[in-house]
Amino acid sequence: MNLIIPLAGFGTRLRPHTYTKPKPLINVAGKPVLGHILDRIVANGTEIDTVVFVVGFLGDQIHDYVSRNYPQLRAHYVEQKELNGQAPAILLARDLVAGPTFVVFVDTLAHVNLSSLRDEQSDGVIFVKEVEDPRRFGVVQLDAAGTIVRFIEKPASMDNRLAVIGMYYVRDAARLMNACAELIARDIKTQGEYFLADAFNLMIEAGAKLRTSQVDVWLDCGKPDTVLETNRYLLEHGHDNSSAWDHCDCVIVPPVHIHPSATITRSVIGPYATIAEGCQIESSVVRDSIVDAGARVTDHVLARSLIGRDALVIGRPRRFNVGDSSIVGFDSE
Repeated sequence: MNLIIPLAGFGTRLRPHTYTKPKPLINVAGKPVLGHILDRIVANGTEIDTVVFVVGFLGDQIHDYVSRNYPQLRAHYVEQKELNGQAPAILLARDLVAGPTFVVFVDTLAHVNLSSLRDEQSDGVIFVKEVEDPRRFGVVQLDAAGTIVRFIEKPASMDNRLAVIGMYYVRDAARLMNACAELIARDIKTQGEYFLADAFNLMIEAGAKLRTSQVDVWLDCGKPDTVLETNRYLLEHGHDNSSAWDHCDCVIVPPVHIHPSATITRSVIGPYATIAEGCQIESSVVRDSIVDAGARVTDHVLARSLIGRDALVIGRPRRFNVGDSSIVGFDSE
């Protein structure tokens, strides 16, 4: 099987972090988002022939990370210079893949069993999750037999609740590439871009049979709140290493992930804290936050925070003289 990972976007919803780091390298539960995706696929036991990374801004960092941590992958890198949609990104891999191909967008973490696709008879499998309100998602419409008849981007009604999560399997990459090329040639756009959903609609019109596969867990890493939500989930499901820190002069409240090279003194860490390599945490409280590599936090209380690489966050002890029935420092949250 081949793998295509489009990750050329600017990640504007995660600025200022994505000014200096591509979104796929945001640290979540001790590892970049891209690392979690690749680990899930490799650990699945699926034999991957070729991986195509569709890169853009700061793409050299993607190349460096993959080559350093996944040297066994047969990786290719293509640059999407014009950010005009998902379909043109996929089409850049046209000469590099053939046959069964899996496409995953880097915002998406989900539990998917790729080994079950080895004997797939349909032309493609679209991974979905049922949502309460589908109007802000792309969804699929099914016929009575459960076959996809149409992709709908941000539907106006509540009729179709199966949201497309950004993971797709096609049995023949050439059919998807041809549909992407036709989409662009006919200038079919949604919201000013060439959407992959419209390419799949063209495949359906040409006779392709696509089915859905529902996932139980769908995690998003596209904006700060969802990054922290994903961090919490991963720490609760296999990425907690709090037991390795029972020797330090601090209080560790699981679940947390703390890199062995971090230095922590007179502090309370957790729950739901990720502390990356080389961090220094002193006289602080860090919970429900991610502190990236080389950052230093001193005399501070952090909650629901993202601290970037080599950042310096320094507070100071405060003196209070507070009367009865007073409230100090409580915000609206």
